[in-house]
Amino acid sequence: MSVYSEYVPAKRGWILGMTIPQWIVMALCMLSVAAAFSRGAWGTVAVMLLGWLVLGLLMLVPVRGRSAFGWVAAATSHTLASVTGLSAWRSRAASGKAGDADVPDLPGALTSIEVHEGPPAGPEMRRTALIQDHVTRTWSVSASVSHPGILLRDEPERRGRAIGLTSLIDQMAVGEMVSEVIAIVRTIPDDGAERAQWVAENAAGDAPPGALRVVGDLEEALTGVSVRHESFVTAVVEESALAKPAREAGRGVAGRGKVLADVTAEITGALLGGVGVEAVRWLTSPELAVATRTGFAPGDRAAIVDALAERARNPQVNADVPWAQAGPSTASAAVRHYEHDAWHSVSVTLQLPDRGAAMGALLPVLTPSEPEERRSLAVVWPVTTLQQADREIRRSEAMADLSDGFNEKLKRTSRAKDRRAAQRTRDLDVKQAQGNSLTAPHAIATITVPKSRSIADAGRRLESAVRRAGFAPLRLDVSHDVAFCASVVPMGLNLARKGTL
Repeated sequence: MSVYSEYVPAKRGWILGMTIPQWIVMALCMLSVAAAFSRGAWGTVAVMLLGWLVLGLLMLVPVRGRSAFGWVAAATSHTLASVTGLSAWRSRAASGKAGDADVPDLPGALTSIEVHEGPPAGPEMRRTALIQDHVTRTWSVSASVSHPGILLRDEPERRGRAIGLTSLIDQMAVGEMVSEVIAIVRTIPDDGAERAQWVAENAAGDAPPGALRVVGDLEEALTGVSVRHESFVTAVVEESALAKPAREAGRGVAGRGKVLADVTAEITGALLGGVGVEAVRWLTSPELAVATRTGFAPGDRAAIVDALAERARNPQVNADVPWAQAGPSTASAAVRHYEHDAWHSVSVTLQLPDRGAAMGALLPVLTPSEPEERRSLAVVWPVTTLQQADREIRRSEAMADLSDGFNEKLKRTSRAKDRRAAQRTRDLDVKQAQGNSLTAPHAIATITVPKSRSIADAGRRLESAVRRAGFAPLRLDVSHDVAFCASVVPMGLNLARKGTL
């Protein structure tokens, strides 16, 4: 079994696990205590020392992934949004104010998204959708991919797929163009839409009634246990890295489209090579609208498939999903879940176990356990340039050495876990010298069920599946709306990117 356990903490504190701002605040407060001590004001010393301890607990001790100050800020923002009505969203079409059908009408973090059509490319002259985020100043392109999976693969082939993924990240780091690579997998019980179309077109009119009954029973039984997978890969490019090459390629959206076309060609080669992807299809604007719509409303997929099949026989049928209707009619961000149309969702992050993660361990997370239940998983690989990686490794090594020095001065014995993390940090220099890049991936899992089902039970099932996979789940309370968009909709969102939350 292939187990990866050579990861290190994404952030290490300079002194005793504290960052420099935290250390400065704690040191200044302690200086105030020392000043009161020098004056002999023992009552003031006791009060200030108690306040210093309380401040340390509120600022340094994480509670379910956030400090107390972080929870206060998040709860305050959510309360203000609820009071002012900003947490509830309604589409223009639902309000009777439908505008341009080509303008996206999406909720929450997707409000700042604008979709452009790229230049025609390839033998089919397809126009890849260019996703522009005005808030985070990024451009993204998304592809629908088909991968056979690694469940039935032997050990050498699994290692080969892992090396191929590593090579893809290394290639993006050397190019210094792509800032993030995001993979999204959505699984849902098969609705049988394609099967129904095939049967309607190929059924024999003179078949015996008994045979038709047997085929129908088999179809019903197999459809009930079948699961459909949808996989997407998104490349995110920052405007700061794209602006100069775009000016040389013709400026504007057209220039950016030409540069992003080169990026897609580079990623396509890597995906079809070492990663083992069987097919890569970069999404056009109508295809991206369909992926967005089925992300918010999984039950709409069967109707879209039927419309596409009908259009093949009758060109007058409109099977496209306009961007003005690609999002939900209504959406509301609650504390513990996210509501969108007739569905609601819960999202969690996955914390890597210290003992390592086995390849293929995420299968329970992506396996639906109830009818009409959709699971989604997004894995984000931030791409760090070689210069940034060198600075980060030097800083991490300095922090590890400084922490060990303080522990030695204070005669404090480091725990085995801390010593192992420090050694892994020092080993990063060797790996970078061997040509490996530096990345700090994170994953978000989301479960979506109809509103007729309990969302609390669905959230518990998702957390249980994450634990069975060997990871620790952390529910993203007060941020389920952004987490849903990042893990379900292939628009290039990332929770760790500044400006997303």
